[in-house]
Amino acid sequence: MVYKRGINLGGYFSQCEHTREHYEHFISEKDICRIAEWGFDHVRVPMDYEFLETEEGDDREENYILLERLLGWCRNAGLRVILDLHKTAGYDFNDAQEQGRNRLFEERSLQERFLALWQRLAQRFGDREDIAFELLNELVNPEYAAPWNQLAAEAVKVIRQETANTLIIYGGVEWNSAKSVPMLGRPLDENIMYTFHYYEPLLFTHQKACWVAAMKPDEEIPYPKEMEWYRKKSLALGLQGMPVANAKASEMGLEFHEEMLGEAIAYAKEMGISLYCGEFGVIELAPEADTGRWFQDVISLFDRYGIGYALWSYKEMSFDFAGGHYDSVRNLLVGQEV
Repeated sequence: MVYKRGINLGGYFSQCEHTREHYEHFISEKDICRIAEWGFDHVRVPMDYEFLETEEGDDREENYILLERLLGWCRNAGLRVILDLHKTAGYDFNDAQEQGRNRLFEERSLQERFLALWQRLAQRFGDREDIAFELLNELVNPEYAAPWNQLAAEAVKVIRQETANTLIIYGGVEWNSAKSVPMLGRPLDENIMYTFHYYEPLLFTHQKACWVAAMKPDEEIPYPKEMEWYRKKSLALGLQGMPVANAKASEMGLEFHEEMLGEAIAYAKEMGISLYCGEFGVIELAPEADTGRWFQDVISLFDRYGIGYALWSYKEMSFDFAGGHYDSVRNLLVGQEV
């Protein structure tokens, strides 16, 4: 697998203050070299549409120069790149449950803008063998499953007008959950890869997270612990807690994770397609030793089933891989001394 072990550059061109000063200083060539030295083979690069285009839909050429600079650093370091459209005009996963905020699937003009952006990206980068395209990050609402399949198919066709061989990646709804992978349509060609994100159980991986409304800011959540305890606690998280609340596993650990991934693995095998975990990780506020146990369980399953992955995230973003929280588990994650 070409994209086997990677890391996200979250907060660089996405979920950030969109200023020249930020772009210039958040990531440097030294960071890219460090990632390569750790043994990663690729980076996933989240990009908001605000980075790529103006509100009128025109290209921000000054920012494409910065993107080209990053791609050059990665090429020199021997890293492949996944260009991930993290937010598009009319759709932001952060606002997905706020009525009226996202209009992508209600307004054809926004869909056409999405397709036009991918056509331009394909024209620019479709001839580069070390770059893959990820169509859109984290669709949320379950009712978008069918219209997203249709729009994704359109995007594939638009990209294929410019490049026949570029790997195209996309996932399903419910925050790109593994459970939503079987909702995706049959792949249009052999250069398609399905993706999912994995933060289960959210109660553990996002404990104390200020952006998860139901998460208690001062409660420490261990891993593992009795399954029934997790089920009851997860009910407070609403839709995001349902995978745990409805799980059939008798134990929190490998049995639980196999259940969470099982349908996606079976469907990908049926479709003859590869699976990729574009994001997974544990918040820096979690207990350090338990963080190591969680990663060991999850990565062992990814390796068993040939699932490539990218950690969330290299720097800051509350999942600070380069920071001190990961010191005791980094050897496990990079597979070498650091």
